[in-house]
This record gives sequence, C-alpha cells and structure tokens, in this order.
Amino acid sequence: MTDSPLERRSSQVSALAERWRAAWGAASPEAFGACCAVGVRYEDPLLTEPAEGLDGLAQHAGRLRGALPDMRLEAAAEPVSEGGFACLPWRLLGTHKGQVAGVPASGRFLILHGVHYVELSDGLVRRARGFFDLYEAAIQLGLLPAHGTLGESAIMLLRGFGLRPRA
Repeated sequence: MTDSPLERRSSQVSALAERWRAAWGAASPEAFGACCAVGVRYEDPLLTEPAEGLDGLAQHAGRLRGALPDMRLEAAAEPVSEGGFACLPWRLLGTHKGQVAGVPASGRFLILHGVHYVELSDGLVRRARGFFDLYEAAIQLGLLPAHGTLGESAIMLLRGFGLRPRA
C-alpha cells in the first residue's frame, strides 16, 4: 500500500518538527543545520533583533538553554502545513536557573505553550517566528500578578484600560 502525497507531506513535516525541537535542546549550529537553511532568519518575543544564520539561531537557543538548563521542548500537537509554510505547536518545560532577557534566575518551574510558524525552502526552515504568551511567562516567574487578581486590575488601570469586574 502506497502512502498518499498528503500522508508523505505530513510525515515529512512531523520529522522536520522533531529535528527542530531537538535542535533547540542541542543549541548547536550543526543541530539547526539538520532542519534549517544556512541563511535561516528567526524571531521571537525575547529577541530585539532577528537571529540570522545557523550560528545566530544556535546562540539564541544557547542563551535560552542557559536560563533553563533542564529545558524540554515537546510537541503540543501535530504540526500543520500548507504550501511552503508550517505551524509547529510546542510546550516548553524547564526551571528558570539563569538570566534570560534581563530577568535574573527565579528558580521557578515554567510551562509555556507556543508555536513556531515557519517558512520552508527545499524541506528546510528558511524563516521562523516563535509565538508565546510573555504575560503568562511573567506570571509563572513571579514578575506579574496572576489573571483575575487585584494586582492585575491595578496594572490594567495604570495602563488605561479601567477597572474590570472580577469573575
């Protein structure tokens, strides 16, 4: 029995997503070279400027790995692809033991859900953009008040959103 083109494509994108997650764990140019084009360009909320190339992406992953030395990046759902684009859902787990984006180590365990939206070229990631909830990360790290609390209402008031009723 022969796989359909759709099944082959799904299998290829799943394999790419697995190599992508493994590269974040390894944080090396060689690991990213297994899933990315040499001139890859990467952005996420922690970067002020895009990371360029395999070395730039590996350096960014290394900084994240330094902040979360026990970091695991797991599949949160099956990847989805269409044409030359794919969405790779993930869940990051790790203990915040080092500085990241100017935030000193908190010792807190972090669980973040996010996606990497990638543009593909010849089956490799050419451009990628990571999306995750920075507010949720700040809550888990103890930097901002939890949703629905008086502290959150105070922040919203200061930002000009007015008071919102608590449920």
